[in-house]
Amino acid sequence: MYKLNAKKSNSRRGELTTRKGVIQTPCFMPIATKGAIKTITADEVRELSPDVILGNTYHLMLRPGSDEIKDLGGLHRFMDWEKPILTDSGGFQVFSLAKIRKITAEGVKFNSHISGKEFFMSPEDSIKIQMNIGSDIMMVLDECVELPAERSYLEKSVDLTTVWAKRCKDFLLNQPINQSTNKPLLFGIVQGGLESDLRKKSAKDLVEIGFDGYAIGGLSVGESEQEMCSTLDFTCPELPENRPRYLMGVGYPHQIVEAVKRGIDMFDCVIPTREARHGRLYLWNDLFLESDRNILDLGEFSKEFYNTINIKNEEYKFDLKPINSNSKFPELQKYSKAYLRHLFVTEDPLAQRLSTLNNLEFYLGLMEKIRKDIQ
Repeated sequence: MYKLNAKKSNSRRGELTTRKGVIQTPCFMPIATKGAIKTITADEVRELSPDVILGNTYHLMLRPGSDEIKDLGGLHRFMDWEKPILTDSGGFQVFSLAKIRKITAEGVKFNSHISGKEFFMSPEDSIKIQMNIGSDIMMVLDECVELPAERSYLEKSVDLTTVWAKRCKDFLLNQPINQSTNKPLLFGIVQGGLESDLRKKSAKDLVEIGFDGYAIGGLSVGESEQEMCSTLDFTCPELPENRPRYLMGVGYPHQIVEAVKRGIDMFDCVIPTREARHGRLYLWNDLFLESDRNILDLGEFSKEFYNTINIKNEEYKFDLKPINSNSKFPELQKYSKAYLRHLFVTEDPLAQRLSTLNNLEFYLGLMEKIRKDIQ
């Protein structure tokens, strides 16, 4: 399932085999929250060539509904995507978006942020919804604790997350599917805040249950970059070498590089697409590209390999240089920064599409370079 091909210190180069194809790692998963990567088509996603994309269980269960997606042939057919799809459990959105929520040992009761309608999600419900969606990599239901939190609450949360993870696995194993050829992968999620002993306990408990991969959740929620990396430093060694490691919700390009250095294989984040829609572009530093330096040899938290610009700024009003001369997309080579700024100022939807293509191309190119540099 997971093959480790090369290492550079703690950085890992591998391949994750799923029922819908092989994922080259380290990888970044563009986010198709509601069944689409906002502003671009499935054909454009294919041209960007990610090995895997991410769908959001919470949003899809609300609209159009998991049963409706199943009746429509699954998310792959619905959105015209043939490669792997990873779905989160819905837990993060339940805890961050639901108007009202109540946690019990059985699951979580919550009210939709859209309609106010009451729902209940158990660990088993989460897996059933993800199966209806057609997910190739599913996440267990976990409790997403807001930081800072009292240690006593974190302790209870870690135990609850472990119990829920076991229930998710047991439910999946009892489903009438071919467990060898058609089984989706199931990842456990390590929690524990910034507490090293709780993170280690969570990891140990999940490894004893046994999962196809292990995610690290509960980070990128307001802690410092150093705190995030310190947490990875004491958590990653607790996870098996022969399973992929997924850092949920991270992050900025230099944060991804630091996480790869610590042994992380998979990433997702709204940053490239969300910031694109607000005019923030991610671009390679040409001097860095020309130097052909190994990106993993840069100093800690170094940002020297990339630049960010706000294309809506006045300074680009008469800038006739291409949006991105390094891009493979003709539009980004042909259209000027001044034109893209004009599109944003006039609120033309083309602005968001061009910026999204630019930022996703940068993020996916970053992962390609990381893989090359590890190899």
